[in-house]
Amino acid sequence: MSPYEVLRRPIITEKAVELARTHNQYTFEVAMRANKRMIREAVEEIFDVDVVKVRTMIMPGKTRRWGRRVSKTRSWKKAIVTLAPGHTIDIYHM
Repeated sequence: MSPYEVLRRPIITEKAVELARTHNQYTFEVAMRANKRMIREAVEEIFDVDVVKVRTMIMPGKTRRWGRRVSKTRSWKKAIVTLAPGHTIDIYHM
């Protein structure tokens, strides 16, 4: 799996930006099949930074209603990546 298949998109929310600013932790949506080693290598290769720790979690799909029809959104995997001191990713610093 290529690094660009592992990392789907950055998660840019108020909480994610605050984590990046205060704790040097960056949040990404990743492929469901990706493990922590693959995520670490992808972030290091794409952004040229040193990764200290990777935490992953599976975000369950939510139930949605469209009139009488009930459906469920897809589940997705989230990774929180902690970088070494002195390293940053410029996507979050606006």
